[in-house]
This record gives sequence, C-alpha cells and structure tokens, in this order.
Amino acid sequence: MRDPAASRSGERGRASRAAPGGRAEDPAARAAHGEGREPPRLLAANALFYPADAAFAAPASLGAMTGLTDALPGLASPSGHAHEMLFGFALAVIAGNQLGALTGARLGALLALWAIARVAFLWSPFGAVASLADAAFAALLAVQIAPRMLGAAKKLRNLALPAVLVSICAAGIGYHVVARVAPGERAVLFGAVLLFALLLLFMGGRIIAPAAAGQFYRQGGSLEARVQPRIEAALIVATALAAAATLAGAPALGGAAGVAAGLLAGARLWRWRLWALRGRPDIACLAAGYGWLAVGLALLGAALATGRRQTEALHVLAIGALGTLTLNVMAATWLRKARRDPARARLPVWGTLLLAAAAPVRAFAGLGVGDPLALLWIAALLWSAAFALLLALFARVRGERRRSGDAPL
Repeated sequence: MRDPAASRSGERGRASRAAPGGRAEDPAARAAHGEGREPPRLLAANALFYPADAAFAAPASLGAMTGLTDALPGLASPSGHAHEMLFGFALAVIAGNQLGALTGARLGALLALWAIARVAFLWSPFGAVASLADAAFAALLAVQIAPRMLGAAKKLRNLALPAVLVSICAAGIGYHVVARVAPGERAVLFGAVLLFALLLLFMGGRIIAPAAAGQFYRQGGSLEARVQPRIEAALIVATALAAAATLAGAPALGGAAGVAAGLLAGARLWRWRLWALRGRPDIACLAAGYGWLAVGLALLGAALATGRRQTEALHVLAIGALGTLTLNVMAATWLRKARRDPARARLPVWGTLLLAAAAPVRAFAGLGVGDPLALLWIAALLWSAAFALLLALFARVRGERRRSGDAPL
C-alpha cells in the first residue's frame, strides 16, 4: 500500500510543478496574481446614450424654436441652438451607435462628460466648463472609435466613415476655438451640417441597401442596385467638397457640390425601388429620411450658392433627414437587441410622420407663411412629440424584457 503522507506530499509536489514559476495553484495564490477573476461586465453604449439623447432632443428644440431662451443663454442665438442639435444631440447618437460595448465605468464617464457639457453650454455657452467638456467629449469619442474603424476598413471608400467621424469631432472642438477668436462659427456649423449629411449618406446606404435586398429576395425578386459603389464614391467626393468649400469660405463652390450631392442621393434612392417592398414600414421610414437627405442637400446647396434662405434649407436637412434617420436607427437598434421585429413597430412610423410635418412647418415659419411664432411652436411640438414616442418605445422594450426575465439591454 502507498503511504498516505507520501501520496499527499507527491500531490503537493505535482501541484507546485504544474503552477507557473513553481507557485502552488491554490485560490489565494490565484487571487494574488489576478487569476480567476471574472472579466468586467460590458454595457452597450446605446443602452445609455440613446435614452439620454432622446430626452435631450425635446427641450433643446422647444427652447430655441419658440424664443423661450431667457433662462438658457446657450439657446438664445441660432448658432447656440444649432450647436446643441449637432454637437449635443447628433454627436450623442454617434456615440451610442459607434462606441459599442464598454465597461460601465468608462461608459458612465463618457455619458457624464456629455451631460456636463450640455448643462454648461445651456447656462454659459462660451464658459471654460462648456468649452473644455465639449472638447474633451469630442476628442475622447474620436480616440475611442477611429482606430478600430481605420483597422477594419478594407476599401478606400470605407475610410470615409472614420474620416468623417473624426472631422465631425474636430468641428465640435473648432466651434469653440473659432467662436473665441473670430465671429466665424456660422461657417463651422454649416460645414458640420454637411459632414453629418455625408455620414447619413454613407450609413444610410449601408443600412437600407441590404435590408431592401433581403426583402426583395423574400418576395421572390431581386435588387440589382444595392450599395451602388460608384454613386456612393461620387456622393462622398461631392459632399466632402461641399463641406470643405463651406469651411474655406467658398459658398458658391460648396453650394454647387451640395446640389450635386442631393441629385446623386435622389438617383441612388430611386434605383433601390423601395416602393415595391411590401410589409416593411421600417424600411419605408428609413427611405423617407434618405429622401429628406436628398431634398435637403439640394436646397442647402442652392441656398449656399445664392446666399438666400439658408436657415430654412438647413432645417429641412436637420429635421427631415437627421431627425428621421436618427430616430429610426435608434428605434431599430433597440428593437433588434430585444429580439423584436422592427417591421411590426408602429411608434417609429408615427415619429416619422411627425417629423415629416415638422420639417415643412419650420421652413414655412422662416418664409413668412402664416404666423411665424405659431409655426415655430407647432414645429417644436411635432419634433418633441416624435422623440417622446421614441422614449416611450425605449421604456416599453425595457419593461417587456424585465417582465419576461431577459437580461437588460
């Protein structure tokens, strides 16, 4: 028989030899060397940024569009309102869409920095806190997303996405620099609008084309014109040229390029033949946003070239295109993560219809059609109602998951 003591001694020796560096593999040793710990829990960025952004959309619109800005100096000027809609609202959509899954601490820090920037800008738009928080959030967002996207880009035109995202973040920082040095923030804002339009052109095509192709296949047909790389490349060049020319103080060139981009976007949308799809209101809503994008770019290009009606064209692009596409992308993202079919959701459809009414109403207010103040109120309430519906959708999805015992988003 084997000696029990010798057997235990041999087991200890084998355990010691098996451990790296001769260390015994006991729980205390593993804990001392960081072994056996659970990895940090990751949280999707859209789980926090999307609801916060939808909640921010309503007051940012109401305050500026109705003149109720005495308590919020950041919205007292058209440029302040535009800043918050672009670098407050729209940049947070980018954060929720592109950051992916992060640790709770890192994601919470980014969200807190965004919130601090929003509050500080509303109360003191050119104060040190607002400028530093805005710049820090934009810089950290670019650092977080650009390297991953640059590494994943396999084709030259795919580099447009990280390039435009970094350019948007740089414009957010540049706004505060320019506003302190010279009264040129208006050009920065128009350039930023065109950069956001370029982002929507690129991302919208990459979302709509495969979704439409899949639905045509299910209907027994096919879609030959999908991403349409030549048109996409021309769109990238035209819209980038429009943004660069506007920032450089060449509105005529920027306007011509903007009109060209709008016409190209319209041609691309037409070639998708989305009117032939059945039972896909989610794709129809995205198509509506892309249609507003084509119309808005053409109008903004004409306005830049002629120097007239720029504000009205800007709101057609911002409310119709930016509002509709971001609302539907946020809604579809949450529904898919919750294993819900976006084609069966009705709240995004109603939100799209509300924004479709808000865009022309806001344009008519600037054209002097009817009572401008009343039209501003109507447009602001329509916009706010659309994003209130998005908040209701988020709450419904989260409540359904909680009741069914599913993991949180």
